[in-house]
Amino acid sequence: MSDIKPKVVLAYSGGLDTSVILTWLCEKGFAVIAFCADVGQHHEDFEAVKKKAVACGAIKCIVTDLRAEFVSEYVFESVKCNAIYESRYLLGTSIARPCITKEMIRIATEEGATFVAHGATGKGNDQVRFEMCAQALSPMIQTIAPWRDAEFIESFKGRKDLLAFCEKRNIPVDVKPKSNYSIDENLYHTSYESGMLEDAMCPPEESMFKMTVSPQNAPNESETVRIEFKNGIPTKITNLNDNTVKTDPLDLFLYCNEVAGRHGIGRIDIVENRFVGIKSRGVYETPGGTLLREAHLDLEGVCMDREVKRITENLASEFARLCYNGFWFAPEMDLIRHSINYSQRDVEGTVEIELYKGNIIIKGRQSPKALYNADLASMDIEGGGDAFDYNPADAQGFIRINAVRLKTYAALRAKDVKE
Repeated sequence: MSDIKPKVVLAYSGGLDTSVILTWLCEKGFAVIAFCADVGQHHEDFEAVKKKAVACGAIKCIVTDLRAEFVSEYVFESVKCNAIYESRYLLGTSIARPCITKEMIRIATEEGATFVAHGATGKGNDQVRFEMCAQALSPMIQTIAPWRDAEFIESFKGRKDLLAFCEKRNIPVDVKPKSNYSIDENLYHTSYESGMLEDAMCPPEESMFKMTVSPQNAPNESETVRIEFKNGIPTKITNLNDNTVKTDPLDLFLYCNEVAGRHGIGRIDIVENRFVGIKSRGVYETPGGTLLREAHLDLEGVCMDREVKRITENLASEFARLCYNGFWFAPEMDLIRHSINYSQRDVEGTVEIELYKGNIIIKGRQSPKALYNADLASMDIEGGGDAFDYNPADAQGFIRINAVRLKTYAALRAKDVKE
């Protein structure tokens, strides 16, 4: 009989839940490889996380810096298509999961692991996102989800049981009191949910926010930035107040967070619909993402054809739905992303934006590929200027043709009234 233990790669945070899960998996006979993704968590001590993982029984702990990849291949992809879920949520957690899962599967393949594991609960979206992405990338991989395991749930009915397990096995526990809410953070956003926030009428505490100041406490002086785009992707930001310039994708995005955050931009408090059918209240702060989305939307206004814009709005909604539900690596997502890329060929130019106490104020925009023409739009020029043959009299026939169906419908309704 072989003494070789099956290997499992555990998505590990160093927190209470995943530390208990790590030890529990070891006791179940697995060789556990802890994996921690650096996607820009605020002030995370990854060396301490590695030491704790090994102390809990992991054969090794791998920490991968995914920040640059996360920005270029996930955050900017979301900005490029103006992705927003249910008209409000900018998908900060959703877009991080495929980035993390992709690296987890790479490690599993490299280490010869046949299992991956996570600490997501059985009521949330993350279990779906992790597992759908994992199976799309590695169809034969098996997933262990302890919070859906009957034996695990029977053993750990709450935080008290988790702490007792740690005490019995000498697992180091953070002595800080538990927050009144749960936090998920990366460089794109920070989200807060659960705990006191499950009461939809309970306002968030000002002290909990990490990336933004309150608009009321933001500076009394505004700041103006110029953001440049090429093919729908931000390529440069210039602060017109102090001449700060950033062009590296990661540096650019982190600076967007910094400048937007200090002016109180990007906070929302919503109730959303989880994929599993449960409504959830969440508080989010996404300063840089909010700034870039507004700039990109504005630039599309001068660069993008009307009908292309109409179609891409539908694609953006579908992109958001698929991303939120865990279908990042699905064929339909590939189709959408290729279509969005085509639509962004001429989205190039600059947008100037003033930031002031939670407000994003567009000051102007310009593009070498603009479809906007001042002469054609002018109310002071009768036709279309020298470049366009436009006769206002043609509008009469345009209106008459478009009104035909309205007249037909009105006649039908009038007939209903008579009857």
